Amino acid sequence: MFLRLVADSVTRRPRQKLLTTAALSLGMAVATAALSVSLDVGDRLAREFRSLGANLLVTPQADSLPLEIGGVDYRPVNAGAYLPEADLPKLKTIFWRNNIVGFAPVLEVTVQAWSPASKSWSSPGTVNDVRLIGTWSEHNVSLPDGGSFLTGVQKTNPWWDVAGKWFAGNSNNCVVGAALAKKNGIKAEDELNVSGGDHIHWTKLRVTGILSSGGSEENAVIVPLSVAQALSGKPGQYRQLYVSALTKPEDDFGRRDPKTMKPDELERWSCSPYVSSIAYSIKQVLPGADVRVIRRVAEGEGRILTRVRMLLWLVTCVALLAAALAVGASSAASVIERRTEIGLMKALGAGSGTVGFLLAAEQLLLAFVGGGIGYALGILLARAVGEKIFGAAPEPSLLILVVIIGLAAGVTLLGSAVPLRRASRYEPAPILRGE
Repeated sequence: MFLRLVADSVTRRPRQKLLTTAALSLGMAVATAALSVSLDVGDRLAREFRSLGANLLVTPQADSLPLEIGGVDYRPVNAGAYLPEADLPKLKTIFWRNNIVGFAPVLEVTVQAWSPASKSWSSPGTVNDVRLIGTWSEHNVSLPDGGSFLTGVQKTNPWWDVAGKWFAGNSNNCVVGAALAKKNGIKAEDELNVSGGDHIHWTKLRVTGILSSGGSEENAVIVPLSVAQALSGKPGQYRQLYVSALTKPEDDFGRRDPKTMKPDELERWSCSPYVSSIAYSIKQVLPGADVRVIRRVAEGEGRILTRVRMLLWLVTCVALLAAALAVGASSAASVIERRTEIGLMKALGAGSGTVGFLLAAEQLLLAFVGGGIGYALGILLARAVGEKIFGAAPEPSLLILVVIIGLAAGVTLLGSAVPLRRASRYEPAPILRGE
């Protein structure tokens, strides 16, 4: 009997029921789209942020040790330690190894250079001091588990634009910075001769491209790491390592010093992909290394991601509030129209609880229908937003469907609370007398 009463009530006044269902559907559609994009936006933006460059810098720990007396730093300007290239595969053995999307070792050396094609460097007698940067362009690193990982500066610095092509592997090729090339009339396919300083042993390099980076690299020559190691006399070593890792924004807990944490806190911190926890893991596998966070990159990513998520949550809350107000207005109108019916039910012996439960059941039925329709519309909206903004649509989630149905029910009960309470307090006698 109860189900018949609910079904009969829903089929009557179809316009009002359609308006309630439409309001719920639109509100749940916006909530579904916002939640779907919000759950997916972290990974999407994290990958987009990798175009900003590396967010971790690894240097020898000895370089971080101060040597100050009376406030004066007495470390020699050219002094510095080096790290072994052979340890780099260990980066892909840490807990967050899948979050490391790229790394590139760097070794800088000052060399003398001249080029037969250059008007200003036309002979060995007119050499110039040039900053030479050794790194990987694309390099296959053999991993301890038997696999390989393709990495290099093209992953850590994807905005670097080369007119021509990058050098390959350990070849005697190079890429010349745009400012240096323009100043000396160097172009792709020219030859460049460099020497480590003895002016006797010259290394001939072929220019494969001109680099535009927007930074100091435009006044340098970029070569394979092995070439820089040979010219500097540091085989198998590097000076700095840039690491690009997928991270989550740091909160107050993420910024804490791990030395001050209890064992359970340290475990929870280590199992969260904070940039600082990834840096801590890297330091454990690279002996003698100091790992620092490039704060201007990491903090910028965190602020943007936090604000985007706040915007999506704000949109969700506004959509739910609008749906609740629409349901409340519809429910109030329905209760007023059905005063006589409610009075008759009470006169026949129905209690206030029974009347309220019947009306709430009707509203919940509409909530389930509106929530289901809203979820379907929201998935279409999320796909459109995802493809337009992030180039990929978020996948449908059963969890979001359950959440949306729950939100639809909650919003419906919240919006109908006042009208349903008023209906449960109606006295049958005055209503049946037409008062």
